[in-house]
Amino acid sequence: MYYTYILKSIEYNKFYIGSTEDLRERLNNHNSGKSKFTKAYIPWKLVYYEAHLNRTLARKAEIFYKTGQGRRQIKRKLGL
Repeated sequence: MYYTYILKSIEYNKFYIGSTEDLRERLNNHNSGKSKFTKAYIPWKLVYYEAHLNRTLARKAEIFYKTGQGRRQIKRKLGL
């Protein structure tokens, strides 16, 4: 199983969109500073995720959520 996920920085109003095979490990990596893109905004909390059957589908969803239309859909899903 592969996941597309959205993190929100607890201290800053920043979101991060990614995909992974191991969601728990990836969240731990973000919060321990192992990801250079999210290191400056620690701590992160998981606010949304969806499961996919393969890596390709998870990556396609990640790319979509990073578009303008995808960000609007995220705001609707999260009630923002």
